[in-house]
Amino acid sequence: MALLEVDDLRTYFHTREGVVRAVEGVSFSVEKGETLGIVGESGSGKSVANYSLLGLVPCPPGRIESGTARFGGIDLLRCSAEERRAVRGRRISMVFQDPMTALNPYMTIGEQVMEPLLVHEGSTRGQARERAAATMDSVGIPDASKRLSDYPHQYSGGMRQRVMIAMALITKPEILIADEPTTALDVTVQAQILALIKKRQQDLGMAVILVTHDFGIVAGVCDRVLVMYAGRIVESAATRELFRNPRHPYTKALMASMPSAHAKGEELYTIPGMPPDLARPMTGCPFAPRCEHAVDMCRRGATALVEIAPGRASACLRVQAGEL
Repeated sequence: MALLEVDDLRTYFHTREGVVRAVEGVSFSVEKGETLGIVGESGSGKSVANYSLLGLVPCPPGRIESGTARFGGIDLLRCSAEERRAVRGRRISMVFQDPMTALNPYMTIGEQVMEPLLVHEGSTRGQARERAAATMDSVGIPDASKRLSDYPHQYSGGMRQRVMIAMALITKPEILIADEPTTALDVTVQAQILALIKKRQQDLGMAVILVTHDFGIVAGVCDRVLVMYAGRIVESAATRELFRNPRHPYTKALMASMPSAHAKGEELYTIPGMPPDLARPMTGCPFAPRCEHAVDMCRRGATALVEIAPGRASACLRVQAGEL
């Protein structure tokens, strides 16, 4: 049985301009010890889907319209606030995209790293401080015991991200959700952060959900990949199979737009058009207006993620029909 099973998750934002369907019928599972990558353009629903699991979508305007997320015998989307608080930060932790805005500038680093232990495990302040120093040391922060008294602005960007990882891992969670944890970091620090997450995953045996827009990161650390577009999963595959033979035009277009796919001096490929307006009802495939392979049935037919081979699924109607 999977560690986490999400089925038909729909999260909408009710605004004055209309209902924005940010996540539309997303289903996936995560196994113990697995690294699941979720990749797609900005605005594709990657982060909102994971915020929904932990009750972090602001309401209003956000609202979970339907779906289930079964974890450890409870439904994360329908459980009480008390049950969710017992899971969030203890059994499922999250590393946010921007540590400077995620960390409280008015609290010391030590207070923030200790907080999960004080809230979830009832540790004394002495015990919590000792474990906080040890955890910060394990994620590569030098002189950790002395730096507990520092504030976030006294840390570099890479060190702040290490603090976020220490906060997330201090309770030894079963699942770590990493929401674009390396976006604002330079390439060298990116590699250090990803290696750190991988090492701590192996030490603790936890599952990792890695949200990113970078296929290079996906190729290096993920076991399985979900590709999202317009709030939907359009392809699902093992990482090796996805790179060997992508089975959705959007996945192929994303890969073609990577700078590494081009010779030096060659013009970079750009996906034509713009993502759809999620506040407007869509018929057919949401990628059809930008797809060079789209035909009439793509613009009219109902799309769904369908298994096309063992462990592989695609939402492309032409792929499902064997035409691509």
